Amino acid sequence: MTTDSTRVYLPATLAQLAVLRESGELPPPTEAHAVTPSLREWYAEGDEEELEYVAFTRAAQSALRLLRHDDKAPRRRVVISADLPAVQVKMDGLELGSSLVDISGKIALATVAAIHVDGQAAEADVAAAADVVEEAEAGDPDAQFTVDGAEDHELEWYDPTELDTLIN
Repeated sequence: MTTDSTRVYLPATLAQLAVLRESGELPPPTEAHAVTPSLREWYAEGDEEELEYVAFTRAAQSALRLLRHDDKAPRRRVVISADLPAVQVKMDGLELGSSLVDISGKIALATVAAIHVDGQAAEADVAAAADVVEEAEAGDPDAQFTVDGAEDHELEWYDPTELDTLIN
């Protein structure tokens, strides 16, 4: 990653990975996360690795919302880590602690640094969490317990060159 680029974490589905493989790019995402000045200010004691983990975890939670609204997608969270030109990432006007960023333009496969996907063993917990993720965000403790069960599963790391393996 160069100094004029920003690491972003994009929630996705396996179907979106297929689009990335076929076209070499993704449309501009509706949601993306990154280490923002607002996140740094909120979590002042955190080092860069901890801040990146927060942004990554929030993208994984966002992937649950994508699954909730896509009945056909396999129940596996996907997070794409990409290094985008800083001019493509807008971080203005964020609430304290926010990792949300706006992305302009498409996400080219060449910018993808890594792909993170749940293993098959996580599917049941992810499916249950996707069903109640919005209730958990609204403060339902039982739903949050279910979402936490999915978050107990670590996403597996894949190099972008392994995209074909993930889709097949």
